Amino acid sequence: IVVLVLLGQVLELRARSRTSSAIRALLHLTPPTAHRLSGDLETDVRLENVAVGDHLRVRPGEHVPVDGIVVDGSTSVDESMVTGEPVPVEKASGAKVTGGTVNGTGTFVMRAERVGNDTLLARIVRLVGEAQRSRAPIQRLADSVAGWFVPAVVVVAAATFAIWSTVGPEPRFAHALVNAVAVLIIACPCALGLATPMSIMVGTGRGAELGVLLRDAEALEVLERVSTLVVDKTGTLTEGKPRLVTVATASGIDSDDLLHLAASLESVSEHPLAAAIVAGARERSVAITRVDGFQSITGKGVRGIVDGHRVSIGNLQHVGEDMGGSMGERAEALRKEGQTVVFVAVDDRVAGLLGIADPIKPTTKDAIDALHADGVQVVMLTGGNRATADVVARARVVLAADPDR
Repeated sequence: IVVLVLLGQVLELRARSRTSSAIRALLHLTPPTAHRLSGDLETDVRLENVAVGDHLRVRPGEHVPVDGIVVDGSTSVDESMVTGEPVPVEKASGAKVTGGTVNGTGTFVMRAERVGNDTLLARIVRLVGEAQRSRAPIQRLADSVAGWFVPAVVVVAAATFAIWSTVGPEPRFAHALVNAVAVLIIACPCALGLATPMSIMVGTGRGAELGVLLRDAEALEVLERVSTLVVDKTGTLTEGKPRLVTVATASGIDSDDLLHLAASLESVSEHPLAAAIVAGARERSVAITRVDGFQSITGKGVRGIVDGHRVSIGNLQHVGEDMGGSMGERAEALRKEGQTVVFVAVDDRVAGLLGIADPIKPTTKDAIDALHADGVQVVMLTGGNRATADVVARARVVLAADPDR
């Protein structure tokens, strides 16, 4: 009996460990050391030796060591591990950065504001750990019943031993011992100590395999009665990474040639969408060549010389031409589809446009249909732009209660 009850507790602890290990893996995203600045001197120090107010340098491609504020330099930071948004966020002086996020191609200096257990990641792990030590309501009920039932069974077993040892047949002691043990084995609620931990282990374990982390045991129990599910768009309904989905060209221009010039220019750009254009070119086996005279104009776009051609990528103001006719209509149509449109000019003439979007997952439709079949209403909640949200809604992956909202 003791072994079975302890086994139940072991299984429960394993379930908690499996879920919390995925959360704790976030802590390993922070680097073991940081580049601390002291005047003109830069030294590498252990992360635990970083103090509030220290100035730290973060180089391209490195993880931000602690939470803080940018005091010098500019860059773009991939914050998807915290926000789920795939597009890196531009950071300049005064912007907040979070420990564990990934710096882009720029270098910046930050002032540490929260270190050690006070960082956002550390607090997330601590809160999840505290929540996981809670017990499901049904488990608390089982423990309460067992608290009364187990002593009652022990009393009945003792009474059985006393009766058989007094009035039972010979050998009385042997009969009394056998029957008392029989009462303990049959009546003692071993299932109460095993059923709930086993259920929690299976539920949380299966969820962890699918990337679903349950905050506590009560959440698993309450989930059965959920009637409305609120989901994020980016990374949940969509793939979570911007991809090049459209290459539209002006008359007489080949799409591969346009993409070659655009991807070559963007290969040296720090813009968050540049990586999507370069990746799209590589998927299509389009060559990327050297760029000369590269320039980046904040808020407008980039320009440079590729294969002897003057190439500009960005908004209409940057490419310097009024878009009318079929190309302008195509750009507006792509925007209505939730795509981010950038224009490409070659030798001071608009040669085409590129549409970048976060595609809907191929499994989203079936998942939403299955939830609807179970009577669960699905609501999409997103911080993205309205046009993109409307595209997902029009794809009938979300059933809107009010089509005007």
